[in-house]
Amino acid sequence: MRRKTFDALMATGGLVLAIILVVAGGLLVWAHSFADTSVRTQLVQQKIDFPAKGSPSLKADPEITKYVTPYAGQQVVNGQQAAVFANHYIAVHMRGIAAGQTYSEVSGQYIALQAQNPNDPKLAALSGQRQALFMGETLRGMLLNAYAFWKLGQIAAIAAIASFITAGLMFLLSALGFWHLRRVAPEAVVLPNLGAHTPAPVEV
Repeated sequence: MRRKTFDALMATGGLVLAIILVVAGGLLVWAHSFADTSVRTQLVQQKIDFPAKGSPSLKADPEITKYVTPYAGQQVVNGQQAAVFANHYIAVHMRGIAAGQTYSEVSGQYIALQAQNPNDPKLAALSGQRQALFMGETLRGMLLNAYAFWKLGQIAAIAAIASFITAGLMFLLSALGFWHLRRVAPEAVVLPNLGAHTPAPVEV
């Protein structure tokens, strides 16, 4: 193959790949913006606030003190804050409601006891625990979903940067390829000595 043809193919291929990477980077930027804006809009509307600075609730548990205190007094408006509020504030309080049992476990006990004795005085306590756990797990699940969606947006932003950097390198290599194409001799070929040492056929 002539060197000019080879250079033209490689430079053109690099240029096409660079354009594809730019388009992909643009889509990833859009994905990041959409995820970030959607999560922020939804969380702002919920008006969820961390405990105020100096609040006794920040000292209620070592886990809360460690993870929640840095966000004291802030409103939950992004995925990172949502994850902290869900995993280190709501979850801690939920563990104290029914000795660490989940809504499903408490609800099962409530239904079984109600079927055996509808007038059992324990039903009132189980009902309260059941309702508190249901609300806590629902809010926690919503916040963690927001965190997951937000995290995907952050990953998209990183991928967009990588895509743009790679596209820039491909544009540079393509430009060098076209520059070399103009300087190479028309008669030059790729790997001219490839068959130079091929032994001649032996006549019998």
